[in-house]
Amino acid sequence: MTASLFVAIGAGIAVLTGIGAGVGIGKATASAVDAIARQPEASGKIQSSLLLGAALAEATAIYGFVVALLIILLVK
Repeated sequence: MTASLFVAIGAGIAVLTGIGAGVGIGKATASAVDAIARQPEASGKIQSSLLLGAALAEATAIYGFVVALLIILLVK
């Protein structure tokens, strides 16, 4: 097997972090909508917590993408 095959497999595995981030953000959004429906007066606190959590989850997906790019570009 060639090294380029292993590079492609490694980059593919690194990009899979995007799936986890998408699922996490989806679950968080569903929970936030449910919480706002139950307590509309707390919507400001819920939204700020949701945005912070979504940003952190999205950061993990971006890190995975950057690692995949580094694997592809630097490993020869």
